[in-house]
Amino acid sequence: MVSAAVPTQEAPTAIPSREELVRRATGLAETLRANTQWSEENRRVHDETIAAAAEAGLFRLRTPKRYGGFEADTRTIFEVATELGRVDGAASWVTSVYWIPTWMTCLLPDPAQDEVFATPDVRICGTLSPSAMAEPAEGGIVVNGKWSFVSGALHAQWQQIVAVLVHPEHGPVPIIGVVPIDDLKIVDDWHTSGLRGTGSVTTIAENVFVPGHRFVLLPAILQGQHAGTANAGSPIYRAPLLPVASASSAGTALGLAKGALDAFLGRLPERKITYTSYERQAEAPLTHHQVATATMKIDQAEFHGHRLTSLVDTKCADGTAWTVLERAQARADLGAVCRLAKEAVDILQTASGGSSIYHDVAIQRIHRDIAAVNLHALMHPDTNDELYGRVLCGLEPNTLYI
Repeated sequence: MVSAAVPTQEAPTAIPSREELVRRATGLAETLRANTQWSEENRRVHDETIAAAAEAGLFRLRTPKRYGGFEADTRTIFEVATELGRVDGAASWVTSVYWIPTWMTCLLPDPAQDEVFATPDVRICGTLSPSAMAEPAEGGIVVNGKWSFVSGALHAQWQQIVAVLVHPEHGPVPIIGVVPIDDLKIVDDWHTSGLRGTGSVTTIAENVFVPGHRFVLLPAILQGQHAGTANAGSPIYRAPLLPVASASSAGTALGLAKGALDAFLGRLPERKITYTSYERQAEAPLTHHQVATATMKIDQAEFHGHRLTSLVDTKCADGTAWTVLERAQARADLGAVCRLAKEAVDILQTASGGSSIYHDVAIQRIHRDIAAVNLHALMHPDTNDELYGRVLCGLEPNTLYI
C-alpha cells in the first residue's frame, strides 16, 4: 500500500509554452520511430519511449503547478498528442489516456492528490466503465471486479477506477477513485488488430480496500465538481469531464491521419502503378485526387479539433456554465475528428498498393490504429452524431456521459 504521507511540494518552476511543449513532442520522433515496431510486437509501449516522454515533461501537462506540473490547456495537449500520433499512435494514445485520469484525480480530495502526486511524473491509467462492485467498509469501501481496455496499465503507478457502490440505505451509486496499480491483478489479454502497442490490458480488484479520501461519487466528477479545495480556482479544472476527455483524445486521431500522409508522400517518389503505363505514381491524376481529398479531410479534422479545444479553453477561462448543447457539440467534434481522420487514412491506404501490407510499412499500422480509435464507445462518430442531433432536436441526452 502507498504511504499517506504528504509529499514535499515542488517549488514553482517556469511553465513551458505551448510551442516549447509541442517542440519537445516533435523532438521525440526519432525515439518513437525506433521503438514503434517493438511496441507492436510486444503489445505495449517501449520503456525507452515512456522514459523519453517523461523526460520531456509530457506526463505533467495536466498535473497541478503546486506539484511541479504545467496545467496546460486543451489546445496544448491536442497539439502535443497530434505530434506524437504522427509517428506512433500507440504512444500518443497512452499519453493522452494518462492525461485524463490525471485531470480527474485533481478533482478528488486534497489528501488523495498528495498521495498520487508524491511520485514525480506520475502515470495514472483508468477507465470510465463501471464494471466492478463496491461495498461499504469501515473507513472506506472494498472493491471487487475487473476493468478492460486499461491503456497504459503496464507503466502506471495508479489506476483510476469506477465501481457501483451498493449502499444499504441509499441504493446503488457509481463512484470513482484511485488505487495503487500494485493493488490490482493485471491480465495480459491485449491481443488485438489495432492499437496493439498500447498495452490496454484487463485489471482485476480482489477485495481491494479504498479509503474514503480516495473516491467520490461519479456524477459529481462528470459535472466537474471538486471534492478538494486546492485546485478549485485553477481554470483547467473547471470543465465537466466529457468535454475535457474529448479534447484530450482528439489529437491522436489527427496525428494518425497526418502520419499517414507523411508515410504516403515519403514512399511516393519510388513507386509506380503496377500493370499500368505509369512509371511514377506521382504523375497519375488519380493520385492527385487522392492526395488532395485526403489532405482536405485532414484539414477538416483539424478544424473540429481546434473548435473543440477552443470551446473547452474558453469555457474554462470565463467560468460560465456549460449548456447541454455545448457538451453534445464537444463529443460531436471529437467524433468528426475521428471520422475524417479515418476517411483520410482509408484513401491513402487504398492508394498505397499491395506492398503496403508488409509490417515494416507504416501505413498498414496506421490504418489498423485509426480503425480501432473509431470503435471506441466515447469516440465513435455515429454515436456522437446521434447524441448531437438528439440535443439539436430538443430532446434530452440519453447518456450520463456528456
